[in-house]
Amino acid sequence: MLARLLYTLLWIFALPVVLLRLLWRARRQPEYLRHVGERFGRYRVAAPAPVFWIHAVSVGETRAAEPLVRALLARWPDRSVVLTHMTPTGRATSKALFGDDPRVLRVYLPYDLGFLSTRFLRRFRPQVGLIMETELWPNLLAACRRRQVPVLLANARLSERSAARYARWPALTGLTLGALSAIAAQTDADARRLAALGGGRVDVTGNIKFDIAPPESLLRLSDTFRARFGGRPVILAASTREGEEAPILDAFVARAPDDALLALVPRHPQRFDEVAGLVRARGLSLQRRSDDTPVGPNTRVWLGDSMGEMFAYYAAADVALLGGSWLAFGGQNLIEACAVGTPVVLGPHTFNFALVADQAVEAGAALRADDPGAGMAAALALLRDPSRRQAIGAAGRGFAAAHRGATERTMAIVEELAGSGKAPDTPGRQR
Repeated sequence: MLARLLYTLLWIFALPVVLLRLLWRARRQPEYLRHVGERFGRYRVAAPAPVFWIHAVSVGETRAAEPLVRALLARWPDRSVVLTHMTPTGRATSKALFGDDPRVLRVYLPYDLGFLSTRFLRRFRPQVGLIMETELWPNLLAACRRRQVPVLLANARLSERSAARYARWPALTGLTLGALSAIAAQTDADARRLAALGGGRVDVTGNIKFDIAPPESLLRLSDTFRARFGGRPVILAASTREGEEAPILDAFVARAPDDALLALVPRHPQRFDEVAGLVRARGLSLQRRSDDTPVGPNTRVWLGDSMGEMFAYYAAADVALLGGSWLAFGGQNLIEACAVGTPVVLGPHTFNFALVADQAVEAGAALRADDPGAGMAAALALLRDPSRRQAIGAAGRGFAAAHRGATERTMAIVEELAGSGKAPDTPGRQR
């Protein structure tokens, strides 16, 4: 309890800095200044009870939650889902996925102070909470335990690097993980790390992202993109992070033939204009996806300045370079590329998705390269070798299909928790 008290004091002292950071982010993304009251537990909306609550901090977690949301609504058609986020892009992704469905409500989760967490729980009175991946909030989980709201850490993953950071605060980490009713881990390695840090019941359920089916609307959009490309070979740089675009552009300029088109999709929308500037600084002709016009024959770079269309980008490309893996960001989800049969080239930094990346390479569904130059060379080699490109794409589809089923296994735990009506006190187990 002393550890949680110290944590709470740190939050109180840090709150002015957190608010300044919110203002700073709003300079590039004004949406951060909308719904600020929700970050302090003040809500103008209410969800019809009973409620399932899912916390998905940003874009990746929100996309991963999609199969669970749909499964919950199908299993309990008389209930609603409250999705909580921490970023405007996560909230926008939720809107794109579920539209105006009255049974899906999206709000911000309040900052992790006990009285704010209690406000949230009193407002929405969730029957069961699901937290996606590794977004752990000690005071929130303590409030859930006090109010007997069972919470599942779903699709949980924990890299060795993250586990080492959590291990520096053993008392707080053990208290936080111990407040969870259950943990549904992606892999055996994730389960072992979480159990070693204090997790009680830990089940291995697999990666829910394998269960995300490409929406027909996005597959139709990919056909539209291909038509706009005019039959040109397309290399996709997908979900790139700051510092990665420049070497990718330089490698493209140095190696790619004149007819090749680079589709460049930054991960964060507030960087779209910045990345456009990097393209123009190299004298490359640029068009934007938002222009909704055919790509000219002299255009070298097509900037993907939209949200929620990654399946369409992947399906429209001949080969993809995976962003987040060229510098030490830990990589991004490559399952979407595999699901639509697009060969993907990974950089050396995939520690956030280590097992999936290694398995994809082993299955022949992905290639590795040491740096953006080598990655571009590998992508261009695949453009020149259609039979190999098709073989890797087919291996990707098979790889994605073979790992499905995590949603069903996770739902079995949710049904158990929903039936219990409170957080279980039974001894934990790992399976």
